[in-house]
Amino acid sequence: MSALFDLIGAVFILVGAMLCLGAAIGLVRFPDVLCEMHAITKPQVLGLIAVTLGIALSLRTWWAAGLCVLIIVLQLMTAPVSANLVARSASRSGLVDEQDLIVNHLAEDLKEAGYTRPGD
Repeated sequence: MSALFDLIGAVFILVGAMLCLGAAIGLVRFPDVLCEMHAITKPQVLGLIAVTLGIALSLRTWWAAGLCVLIIVLQLMTAPVSANLVARSASRSGLVDEQDLIVNHLAEDLKEAGYTRPGD
């Protein structure tokens, strides 16, 4: 039975590593900040979850399972916040082509707050 858990854990770790590799390739290959953020946030989070599940299945101890749950919870809490902050800073610094956006709520909010971009 432990060999089966080791095999399942190894498969989870391999799948997680492949997802993280896909995120890294997307980061290098995609043309702009928003596409790169899309490429790195979702597969990276799923890859981390798969790797931690694989580690928990391989180790099969309560402290490892608790630590993996803590890692997953912290990742799920911090990834959207950091992606939002990166997107806001990219938009404010002019790295986002606003003509490609269908709706730009951030620009509307910043305009209402009186923010002007340097150079505008």
